[in-house]
Amino acid sequence: RALSFPVRSPMSFTKKPQQGNYEAGLHRIRITLSSRNVKALEKVCADLIKGAHDQRLMKVKGPVRMPTKVLHITTRKSPCGEGTNTWDRFEMRIHKRIIDLYSPSDVVKQITSISIEPGVHVEVTIEDDARAAAPAAAAPAETPAVATEGQ
Repeated sequence: RALSFPVRSPMSFTKKPQQGNYEAGLHRIRITLSSRNVKALEKVCADLIKGAHDQRLMKVKGPVRMPTKVLHITTRKSPCGEGTNTWDRFEMRIHKRIIDLYSPSDVVKQITSISIEPGVHVEVTIEDDARAAAPAAAAPAETPAVATEGQ
């Protein structure tokens, strides 16, 4: 005799998004940093976190270390194609960090006014306060605010 169990869809195991944990005037600001130089990237991350703690922000998450992208190029050493088949192997590693801040948008300008190391790319995305205003909204609107590169 076969036993029958209620079938649960795999969607029932997914994590549900949080509804309206934002206070009035707070935005989620996501700062994405990427660079080929790890030391410069970590220094900028530490400066941003230190600036956020100096401003006494309620919530700071990060830096979250994303997987390193490794770009490979293999090419022949010989320009003419004759001779021994010798190859050069080059790679470039791209490191990425994400920092989430929960604060009013005017405070972000003070935090991000630090000097950014050369070669560190910064992208700031501010999520509007759509969840607190209309909890029935399907997805919060995200607007890219600033995309700068340290010189």
